Amino acid sequence: MADGVVVFNDENFSQAALQNPLPVLVDFWAEWCGPCRMLTPIVDEIAKEMSGTVVVGKVNVDDSPKTAARYGVTSIPTLLFIKSGEVVDQHTGLLAQKPLRDKVRRVFQLA
Repeated sequence: MADGVVVFNDENFSQAALQNPLPVLVDFWAEWCGPCRMLTPIVDEIAKEMSGTVVVGKVNVDDSPKTAARYGVTSIPTLLFIKSGEVVDQHTGLLAQKPLRDKVRRVFQLA
């Protein structure tokens, strides 16, 4: 995974994502998922662009089934937008880079 993308899992999700002072974009994915692989470079680029403003991380649903189940993730890729420990928005499916960037800015109220 690219620099700037955090790997979340069942063990670190609460502290690394929910208790993070910055807004957090979480990508739920799996190795075998074609659309997930297509989304990876887009998520990586968002992580670089928004470094220091938004934390971007990924949860492999095969490796961390408890976290996926906790958030009702049944289709991937699923993106969760977390602010102050609460899910404030969610998107399931592939998003192109500009629509995702725009959604991150809108949801997290960034300039």
